[in-house]
Amino acid sequence: MSTSPKGRLALAAVKKFGDRPFDEVTVGELAAAAGVTTGALYHHFDSKLGLYAFVREDVERRLLDRMEGATAAAGEGADRSAAVATALLVGFDFAVREGFLHILGAPPSGAERDRLADLLSAATAPAPAVLGQVLAAAWRAALAAVATGTEPQQARAALVALQFHIPS
Repeated sequence: MSTSPKGRLALAAVKKFGDRPFDEVTVGELAAAAGVTTGALYHHFDSKLGLYAFVREDVERRLLDRMEGATAAAGEGADRSAAVATALLVGFDFAVREGFLHILGAPPSGAERDRLADLLSAATAPAPAVLGQVLAAAWRAALAAVATGTEPQQARAALVALQFHIPS
C-alpha cells in the first residue's frame, strides 16, 4: 500500500502529524509530500481530518500493542505498579523513537474514546478509573515536553519519577 497514492498519503501524514500539530499541517503540504494532488487526499480520505484519523488509529494501535505487551510480559503475579510504569516507558520510548510526538501527544478529539486511558485504567484496576486518565495525561505531557524542546531523557526521567501505588 505504501507505493499507492493512498499509502503515500498515509506515510506522509504520519511524518507531518508526528512532527507538528494538526492545525499547522496543510492539505497542500500533505499532498506535496506524498507526490499527489490535493484531490487524491479528498478522494481517499474525504478531508485532512479523515486522513489524520486514519493515521492516528494506526499509530495508536501500534503504541497500545507495545504497552499491552509490556504489561503482559510482567506476568500475573508481578507488581502491577512496576508493570504499568514499564508500559509507560515502553510507550514513551516508542513514540519518541518513531517521531510520533504530536500525533500521540495530543489527546483524542471530540467524542473519540481515549484508548490509552482505557488501557491504563484496565491495568490499574481496581483503582479508580480516573487513575488511567491521570497517567495518560502525564504520559502525553512528557511527549509534549519533548516536542517543545525538552531532552527526551529528561521527560523520560519525569515519567520514572512518577510513583503510584495500585491497590491489589
